[in-house]
Amino acid sequence: MDLKLKPFDFAQAATRAGMADVARRVEAKTRTEGPDASGGIERPSFQNAFSGALKSVSAAQSTAASMQREVQFDNPTVSLEETMIAMQKAQLGFQSAVQVRNKLVQAYTDIMNMQV
Repeated sequence: MDLKLKPFDFAQAATRAGMADVARRVEAKTRTEGPDASGGIERPSFQNAFSGALKSVSAAQSTAASMQREVQFDNPTVSLEETMIAMQKAQLGFQSAVQVRNKLVQAYTDIMNMQV
């Protein structure tokens, strides 16, 4: 059986998954770094993409925490509605990151349990 894999376009997959901001950052980084030693364009690695996604989740959590603090201190410029939305975004991002981690651990376990 002949199995051929197509190249994976992370930016396109991230855009389809609703993570357009991550896709734009990866594309911008690829463009600014230019060609690699082999003469081709450097492809984004999974590690860089996952690290960027985790940083994005962390930033959302930090934003939500600071907005919560401002609401608690009765800052009139921060509304409760915006704070609740930021908290939900942070929660969804964290839950997504946990699910990706769980899938990666499961895939690693499955690979390690394969008989060769």
